[in-house]
Amino acid sequence: MKKNLYLVLGLLVIVSMLAVACGAKPTPTAPPPYQAKPTPTPEPTVPPTPTEAPKPVKITIWHQWSGDYLTAIAQAFKDYEAAHPGVTIDLTKPDDVTAALKVAIPAGEGPDIIAWANDQIGANALIGNIVPLDDFGIDMKFLESTYEPAAVKGVVYQGKIWALPESQEGIAFVYNKALVTDEFLPKDPLNFDDLLAKAKAFAEKNPGKYLVCNQGLGNPDAYHVAPIYFGFGLPGYVDDMGNVYMGSPESVKAAKWMVEFSKYAPKETSHDICKSLLTEGKVGAWWTGPWAIADIEKAGIDYGIAPMGRPFVGIKTVMLCKNAVDRGNQAVALDIMKYYTSAEVQKKITLVNKTIPANTAALKDPEVQKLYTLAGFGASLNLGVPMGNSPFANAQWGPVGDATTAVWTGAQTPEDAMAAAKAAIEKAIAEMK
Repeated sequence: MKKNLYLVLGLLVIVSMLAVACGAKPTPTAPPPYQAKPTPTPEPTVPPTPTEAPKPVKITIWHQWSGDYLTAIAQAFKDYEAAHPGVTIDLTKPDDVTAALKVAIPAGEGPDIIAWANDQIGANALIGNIVPLDDFGIDMKFLESTYEPAAVKGVVYQGKIWALPESQEGIAFVYNKALVTDEFLPKDPLNFDDLLAKAKAFAEKNPGKYLVCNQGLGNPDAYHVAPIYFGFGLPGYVDDMGNVYMGSPESVKAAKWMVEFSKYAPKETSHDICKSLLTEGKVGAWWTGPWAIADIEKAGIDYGIAPMGRPFVGIKTVMLCKNAVDRGNQAVALDIMKYYTSAEVQKKITLVNKTIPANTAALKDPEVQKLYTLAGFGASLNLGVPMGNSPFANAQWGPVGDATTAVWTGAQTPEDAMAAAKAAIEKAIAEMK
């Protein structure tokens, strides 16, 4: 009996211990009620400021271009218009630019840009038709880093910059390779003693023939004899301040050289005489410019081009007109001028028109240098002296041509002829003042 009682009590104790050990599971805590995030208040939308369309601008350019030569130039300006919406470029070619400017500029109806030769700069600057580019950010650093040396000098007048140069032109030593072999070819363009010696050797080896024909030697022509005078050190015949360099020791040295050279050169010359002598094989070379190349090629002559002396360099330019400033068009007009004379544009025009670019990068471009005539004349012009851009330059032509002819024919000594030229130029300048 007792045994059963103890057994029941033991089981009760074990059950109690198990109940305490397991314990009751806690009642789970309910999660907090869901609260939606507040919707942010949108920022007020600011409408974008509308971009104003560029104000239409019409730029008028007066020029001298014509025929096929104009086609590539006109395309360049069309390209500019396409890249600059709102800009219209009008190309106009007056019959007489000087006369037209006299009427149009005072009336405010003149061009924004004038495309003209650099020898017109002085006259137009003095009467106020054009304005200096220095006032609009163009400086000598820009010019000298962008354009050829003669072209840079040719757009500077009385210390100010009056234009940007487009292309250039001048003469060089154009020779027949069959006659002028290496022994007779001038190597140093400023060594006139060497040229004289080679002219003598050529004449002795080829009786009745001459090394080179220069139409300014034997014919009054100050332009074609310029490489000789300037090669002997003249900075020009006359500068923009009216200083005259004929009559200087350098001019006399050049004239004395001509006396010696006349023994080995044709006595009478002209463009046609020199052309005939070259095509007939009577001279080995023609001191001439790009305009003669077509006739030389037509004659079937295998020719070369070498620099000799320091030639006159004619420069085609673009000038900013007073009317452009009056209209407030100067910024756009100047941008067009810089674009037009840039390397990229001048290269394109050069490859079509075969002009010699004034832009140095364009001239040195490999594609341009492949064009033999452009590379040859370009090397010659790199040494050259710009055509005078002063009104005083008009006084030089007759006196220099006459004095040179007097020396060539022996009518005057070099000293007397140079002195006479100086006096004649100074008299003409005095009358201009």
